[in-house]
Amino acid sequence: MSRRVLALVAVLALALAILTGLAVRKGVLGPEEQTAAVGGAFQLVDQTGATVDEDVLKGKWSAVFFGFTHCPDVCPTTLFEMAEVERLMGEKAGTLQTVFISVDPERDTVQQVAAYVKNDAFPRRLIGLTGTPEQVDRAAKAYHVYYQKAGEGPDYQVNHASYTYLMSPKGRFVCVLPYDLGPEQVAAKIETAMRAGPNATSC
Repeated sequence: MSRRVLALVAVLALALAILTGLAVRKGVLGPEEQTAAVGGAFQLVDQTGATVDEDVLKGKWSAVFFGFTHCPDVCPTTLFEMAEVERLMGEKAGTLQTVFISVDPERDTVQQVAAYVKNDAFPRRLIGLTGTPEQVDRAAKAYHVYYQKAGEGPDYQVNHASYTYLMSPKGRFVCVLPYDLGPEQVAAKIETAMRAGPNATSC
């Protein structure tokens, strides 16, 4: 297969992933289609150095967010707000975990992620994941998450999607939690899904 054809296939695959992600975020797919469209197999490393896969999402409700530890605004704000969500939910938050997946494997080593997630202002039940560039890319594609390195040198940034996915205790997609929703509404949506049970397909 020629390079031109391979490049075209890659562009079409990226376009399909972006369109699917937009459809999910806008809610234009039916519940079953949305649940099937987001998530999938991945293998990453957590902040303790242990290799984990998609089963890390099972058994608890999971708020899955893609970001990076050098992120100046969106990432810490999202994690600060998820800590507030835990507070607002009280005992119900015991079945909720926040999963931070790095899209900056170049700088976000296990040690860097471990130090980052120790922030006392972040959620109490916070899992930090990183991996090789290939592993991170595979996970991002499974969740239709856009990210791209911006700039050069040690202080480069990473442009990335800012939304959070709520996944059920079965590891299945439930709904999108937009960045600008606010802790009160995020908590309300998660509690709505919890009332529907582990087979919830919306919130």
